[in-house]
Amino acid sequence: MRKTLVVTLATVAISVAALAGADGHADPKQIEAAVKARQAHMQLYSFHLATLGGMAKGEIAYDAEAAGSAADALVSLVQLPQGGYWLPGSDNASIENTRALPAIWAADSKVGEAAGAMVEAAMAMQAAAGTDLAALQGAIGAVGEACGGCHKPYRASAN
Repeated sequence: MRKTLVVTLATVAISVAALAGADGHADPKQIEAAVKARQAHMQLYSFHLATLGGMAKGEIAYDAEAAGSAADALVSLVQLPQGGYWLPGSDNASIENTRALPAIWAADSKVGEAAGAMVEAAMAMQAAAGTDLAALQGAIGAVGEACGGCHKPYRASAN
């Protein structure tokens, strides 16, 4: 598992470095496709987090198998390379239908650190989710914090 974390963090760092060096001349159709892809990716996060969060809150009956599956899916999602989703010019100041703030592409962006925190939180959730409800509840807070670590500085509020 440690090797997977290192590979994932390296992929995140490479993706962020590629974004910083891109010249911002992506084709409008590429930008549209990238935005749709990242939004779909976020919807998949949301789908699996709804299961985990619902169980943690007692809104859904705890089921070890379902919790483990949702956590496994979350880990799979955080390990997918996302660099192609984040093309320069795909921010909310440049196009409509996205809440991605231009700050994500800034030289001082800490998006790589935020992505690393999400990887760590997802892996901790994977280890805990199928154990029992208390373990799932203990791991869910770090996942929420990791989500907020990107959403707060890099996503515009909903109107």
